[in-house]
Order: sequence, then structure tokens, then C-alpha cells
Amino acid sequence: MCHININIPNEVMYDTKMNSEQTLDFVRKAVAIRYYTNEGVSLGYCAEIAGMTKEDFIKFLGMNNVSIFQFDSEDEFLEDITNA
Repeated sequence: MCHININIPNEVMYDTKMNSEQTLDFVRKAVAIRYYTNEGVSLGYCAEIAGMTKEDFIKFLGMNNVSIFQFDSEDEFLEDITNA
């Protein structure tokens, strides 16, 4: 497991009214959602990064308008629905 340290100015934490634990949670989820949407990292690994179960991460994605279903075209989407 890789550990990364970042510096968050105290003023940001003051402005957002987050303590260090809340800030860590926010950053982990932000990184996980970015990896999932832009880098194609698996749902399982992103859930682990976010410190969540897969089910909770899927719900988190939904709350952030990110679909776990990814289709290259409308035809692929319709084919998947037909085969369901």
C-alpha cells in the first residue's frame, strides 16, 4: 500500500469547517471518484481508496451523478438492456 502526504492549509480547513479526519475522508473520496471516472481504476480498488464497501461506494457514485454503467454507444446500451 502506498501512503501519500499532502499539505492542506489550516485556512482551508477553517473555511470548510472540517477537522483533519473529515478532511482525510473528503480527500480519499475525491481521489477515488477521480480514479474511477478518469483513469478506469476498478470499482473495488476505488472503494478501498475511499475507505468504503463496494456497495457504499456505488451509492456514493450515484449521489455524485456517476454511473457504474459505461457504454460506448446507445446501441451497446440497448443491446445490454435486451440481454438482461
